[in-house]
Amino acid sequence: MKTLIRVTEIWVPNKERTHLEFFDGLYGPLSDFKGASQAIRFAYDEGLPGKAWAARRPIILHNFDNSYFLRTEAARQAGLTSGIALPIFAGDYLQAVIVFFCGDDEENVGAIEVWSNTPAESTEIGLDDGYYGTAETFEWTARHTKFRPGFGLPGTVWQTAMPCIMEDLLSSKRTLRRDSTVKIGISKGVGIPCSFDGKRAVVMTFLSALGTPIARRFEIWVPNDSGDHLRFGAGHCDQAPHLSECHAGSLIAPWEGALGEAWQKGVPAVRASLSLEASAAARSAAGVGLSSMVVLPVIQEGRFKAAVCWYF
Repeated sequence: MKTLIRVTEIWVPNKERTHLEFFDGLYGPLSDFKGASQAIRFAYDEGLPGKAWAARRPIILHNFDNSYFLRTEAARQAGLTSGIALPIFAGDYLQAVIVFFCGDDEENVGAIEVWSNTPAESTEIGLDDGYYGTAETFEWTARHTKFRPGFGLPGTVWQTAMPCIMEDLLSSKRTLRRDSTVKIGISKGVGIPCSFDGKRAVVMTFLSALGTPIARRFEIWVPNDSGDHLRFGAGHCDQAPHLSECHAGSLIAPWEGALGEAWQKGVPAVRASLSLEASAAARSAAGVGLSSMVVLPVIQEGRFKAAVCWYF
């Protein structure tokens, strides 16, 4: 099944912290675009990763033509038309920038959204920007919807300052966008807190449609009570509906696989082949036919709070 996100890249600062360098990525069959990416680096405020670094918040670039994007021709040949860059900071220290690329064919339905709230100006969180593929009606609804704390996926993440997986959006009355959700088949979503500095809250949401999901499995792992391992917090899988039972008692040690690495480094991790992963999380995913994964660390006020991972 085709997924909404076609390519995932990770960029990290060089030793001098003057540029972003290629770290890792998932490209599937798009090896030519991978080659074009590995050979480039970005200065502060340069290209999509550099712009996200400078802005200190997620950036969505809807079209590469006549923009600051530096790999337009390579992206065009790969069928990529839009990019979303998420910078990950530990306090004032940039850990990495993770970039997601999407296409724009008629089957591409789903959403990646950026929501924000400025407490001095509003008591609700509203849409800053979003990528929706061909779901134009849903985009219009999103731009005219605001959430109070605890309502919908953006409001829930805003209230808890923790990542959240929300299932069964087709029937949930708390989405406030139910009619549009049903029409385009958006069934589940993942929300991630991106910035909470007391002045502005930023939440990023990934919404999966039935035909082009973000991924086939989502998981949230959090530190256990003693803080020496990660335990399973929440999840959803198309192939294994009882994830809490699958991961009952499972623990991830520091540096164990992609999850343990992202936890200790504070840098996203990807694995193109789960056959090389020995962790309980990877073995469970591989056991139901999933082959690759992305891990995104959630860092708030300089502290690791959780790891969000998804599998393809």
